[in-house]
Amino acid sequence: MLKRGFDILLSGVGLIVSLPLWGIIALVVKLHDGGPVFYRQERVGKDGRVFTGLKFRSMVPDSDRKWGAVPAAENDPRITKVGKILRATAMDELPQLWSIFRGDMSFVGPRPEWVELVKKFRVEIPGFDLRHQVMPGLTGLAQVYGHSELSRRHKLRYDLLYVRRQSFCLDLRLVLLSFVVTFTGRWERREGKFSRRHQRRYGRPAFFETRN
Repeated sequence: MLKRGFDILLSGVGLIVSLPLWGIIALVVKLHDGGPVFYRQERVGKDGRVFTGLKFRSMVPDSDRKWGAVPAAENDPRITKVGKILRATAMDELPQLWSIFRGDMSFVGPRPEWVELVKKFRVEIPGFDLRHQVMPGLTGLAQVYGHSELSRRHKLRYDLLYVRRQSFCLDLRLVLLSFVVTFTGRWERREGKFSRRHQRRYGRPAFFETRN
C-alpha cells in the first residue's frame, strides 16, 4: 500500500509538473521528421499481464516494422538526433508516468519487456517469468547499477535480486539515484552510470551481490 501510494503521488505530481515539457517535446519530435510523436508497444507486466506502453518516439518511424524487436545498440542508426537527447536524459520515458499512475507500472521494478522478446526469453532463459512476480518499473537495480550492454541473463540476476530484496527504502534509493543519472544525462552510457568517485559517494546497497 505504501509503494502504491508513493507511485500515485509522485506520478501525479510528475504529470502536472512535466506537462509543459510534453508540449515542447511533442513539437520538437514532430518538426524533426514529421513522424508520430508517440511510440506505442505491447509490454508484459505483473503476472504476465500485457499492457500498452507509451513513450515519446526516439527512433525513425516504423522502426519495429523495418528491423523487428531489436534492443537499441551504440550508434544505432534507428535513433534520431532528437531521440539521442531524449534517451540520454530519459525524457522519452515521460509518458510512462501515466502507466504508473493508472497502475500498469511502478517507479521501481524490473523493466517491462516487449511481448515478442518475453516469448523468446521464456524459452532461452530458465526462470525468466520469476521477474513478473512484481510490478514492472520505470527504473530498477539493472538500470541504475548495470548498463545497456549487459546480457539478458545478467539483467535477470539484478531483477531477481530486486524481487527478493524489495523494500520501500530500496525504492527511494533507486528513485533518487535515477534522478542523478537523469540530470547528468548518463542513461545511454554503455559502461557504468557512475565513475569510481561517484560509486564511493553513492555506494551500493549492503546486500548487493549478483553471483546468485
